[in-house]
Amino acid sequence: MNINNGWLNEAEQQPSPHFMPRCQNEAINLLVVHNISLPPGKFGGSYITDLFLGRLDKNADPFFETIYQLEVSAHCLVRRNGDVIQYVSFEDKAWHAGVSNFKGREKCNDFSIGIELEGADDIPYTQQQYQQLAQLVKVLQAYYPIADDHIVGHNDIAPGRKTDPGDAFDWSHLYRLLSVKG
Repeated sequence: MNINNGWLNEAEQQPSPHFMPRCQNEAINLLVVHNISLPPGKFGGSYITDLFLGRLDKNADPFFETIYQLEVSAHCLVRRNGDVIQYVSFEDKAWHAGVSNFKGREKCNDFSIGIELEGADDIPYTQQQYQQLAQLVKVLQAYYPIADDHIVGHNDIAPGRKTDPGDAFDWSHLYRLLSVKG
């Protein structure tokens, strides 16, 4: 994987309108792992992309009536099969963290990259997702000063408000994959 002007060369690119430019003096040094499934607990289809692009059909599922107007995004989504879709340049702020705080710093969108895993808190993630996430983290760490202890879950920066990536996410497995050279 390579990054060119903030975009992964190997990812499917679906530019979202839901982003803002970063401040030029703001270092990107945090990676936030999320999960998403639309409708909740169901995988596949285009609903996640539709949400991040602002075109979710409120009539496609009763749950969508409550979220179709949200203006949210992430930098990338890792699908269950390991495919990566990028919505926002890493050089820009995606709208993934919301009200958040990391080590006393608020507004984590300002200095973070948000990676969504297609999943749910209580459903195991796939090996393809772990492999792809680890590869993505390694590439991001080569471009940005993101230390291993600055890779966190959404629940870590918004405790009590968010629970993802959930108990099903195996952090030790991710760190084992990150320690493998290559």
